[in-house]
Amino acid sequence: MGGLIQPSPVAQERDTSRRTILIAIAVVVALAAGAAVMLRSQPKISPGPPPYAVKLKISGLKMSQAQNFVGATVTYIDGTLTNTGEKTVAHTTVQVTFKDLYGQIAQIENVPIKVLQTGGPYPDTVDLSVSPLPPHQSKPFRLIFEHLSAQWNQAYPELTITDVTAN
Repeated sequence: MGGLIQPSPVAQERDTSRRTILIAIAVVVALAAGAAVMLRSQPKISPGPPPYAVKLKISGLKMSQAQNFVGATVTYIDGTLTNTGEKTVAHTTVQVTFKDLYGQIAQIENVPIKVLQTGGPYPDTVDLSVSPLPPHQSKPFRLIFEHLSAQWNQAYPELTITDVTAN
């Protein structure tokens, strides 16, 4: 006799580990793609210089350095701002680009132009909103930098007018 006890057929378990791994990878890829789409920002288009900037001329640049009361070096750029247009200028911002020995950008600063006023023994800097620049006139200005990159080549930086408020 073949025996009354026959081994019962064992239900074989299906191997689901591959399917689980593939599903997990698909979920991770989908989450990464979703995060990339959500975090992507529109490329910023540089608007270029303001239209009235062509009416402003920067000339007579001079640089100097001095030590302040805590011993740090302060760099000054003095010059003359001339308004050749028909409007009164109440605010101007310049982008100052300092380069290294290889001509590459070492530092970029955006600073408002402050005009020099003499009201005492020393000239003082004030914003153009306090002392606007009338049409067809010039005023001396000063840019002050307290922290400049050690990689700066000590040459005159590039000055580009990036913002103008004129009435």
